[in-house]
Amino acid sequence: MKWFKKIVLSVSIVFLLAAAGFYIYVSDYYRADDTAKAALEEGLKTGEAIAYDRFIVIPAKKQTDSALIFYPGGKVEAASYYPLLSDLSQRGITCILVKMPFHLAVLNPQAADQIYGILPEIKNWYIGGHSLGGAMASSYMAKNPARLKGVILLGAYRYGDVTPSKAITIYGTLDGVLNREKINYKKQVFPIEGGNHGNFGNYGRQKGDLDAAISTEDQQEQTAGLVQEFIRQSNLTPGSPLSDGCLPAHSWWEVSGWSSYNNL
Repeated sequence: MKWFKKIVLSVSIVFLLAAAGFYIYVSDYYRADDTAKAALEEGLKTGEAIAYDRFIVIPAKKQTDSALIFYPGGKVEAASYYPLLSDLSQRGITCILVKMPFHLAVLNPQAADQIYGILPEIKNWYIGGHSLGGAMASSYMAKNPARLKGVILLGAYRYGDVTPSKAITIYGTLDGVLNREKINYKKQVFPIEGGNHGNFGNYGRQKGDLDAAISTEDQQEQTAGLVQEFIRQSNLTPGSPLSDGCLPAHSWWEVSGWSSYNNL
């Protein structure tokens, strides 16, 4: 029986070391900055944000039937994305910010399943995310195409069998984290000039990222405009209106010069 006890002891030691390593890994994450924390705290006080156990609902500031479920980036505190999603809510899009276990969307990629039932008035559902959260959102979209109108990828690329016309990819030209070789498609890819990887959220400098040439507020405002237009036009037709590059002259990115990126 001595050999059995040695095996049990060895397995226990390996398990404890693995658990300790995992705990150390997940304990080192990016915290929301003071701007994001203050904005979220104020939103919860005024009712502009509603906290649930595993997610935060940010209702649109006007009547809407469209909502975005948002998965945070890997090892990034969910509150970091409140300023961006608050901007989208001002534009008429209800947003649901998901709080992932250990700040890793890969540990709960099906989190969206818990959300549909709490907002029965929503008819047009979208999912999106940043970085690893974007990859998991894309994977969810691939597995649930009938439930969603589209997927929004920030500093991320399509992952899984996603219909190209139902996805929009947005990234900063100074992104030092994203593997741009993975964006091996041309349609509906929108670079933000001077933006970087981390400024889609409010959590400070990310390891490996480059310094942005524009402010966090500017990058998020441009992002919100692109997302708003993608959702607005996607709601008009069954398919994505961006896939053919046929945008109306009054569209947001036509006016601002972004239309050139649609046909790269």
